Amino acid sequence: MSAQAIGKLGVEVFTGIPETRGNLWENFWRLALPHRGLPREVNAWRIRNLPKIWHGLWRVFFAWLLHIPTHFGALYIDVIRRDGQRVRLGLASLRVVTDAGVGFIVDAFENLTELENMKFHGIGTGTNSELAANTALQTELTTQYNPDNTRATGSTTETTANVFRTVGTNTVDAGASITEHGIFSQAATGGGVLLDRSVFSAVILGSGDSLQTTYDFTLTSGG
Repeated sequence: MSAQAIGKLGVEVFTGIPETRGNLWENFWRLALPHRGLPREVNAWRIRNLPKIWHGLWRVFFAWLLHIPTHFGALYIDVIRRDGQRVRLGLASLRVVTDAGVGFIVDAFENLTELENMKFHGIGTGTNSELAANTALQTELTTQYNPDNTRATGSTTETTANVFRTVGTNTVDAGASITEHGIFSQAATGGGVLLDRSVFSAVILGSGDSLQTTYDFTLTSGG
């Protein structure tokens, strides 16, 4: 009689970009709610963050229900620890495109500015609720950024024909409790047009950690 070892190897390709599927409701279910099998840290953060998402979700829901053309941003976040460990927290916010951001888009139609400049990711520690009148983050990082006073430069791509995506990674060289994010038109802090501001449950970063932020800007047509 002989014994034979039998094994099974599985390979998962992990890109670091959230596996969104075009349908916001499916993304909300998969990437905003806690689920069995996820790390405790992720489920705890998602539970704390649900009220933040709700502020934007109900508005998007009624626009979808009534077939009203609309636009909205969705922010997904990952933490990358200094040792390379990645913590995929998921959907962080569905708020809020600003007055200044809308004005920037109109100016781009007039060729007064370049729309592709709207790709710089800023993060901060402010907790005030998002307002359409916001023109900056409440308390943006400065010297905690590595390099100092420089926002991450994001990619520019699309996930579908009506969804613009930009992905940026900010690394810090000092500890910070990150609670807000914005998409800006320039890399240097202290200026630039703010397209969208998001506030979410605190994400603790230590020196050498990074926050990867994926921002999807969706434009819906009539119908």
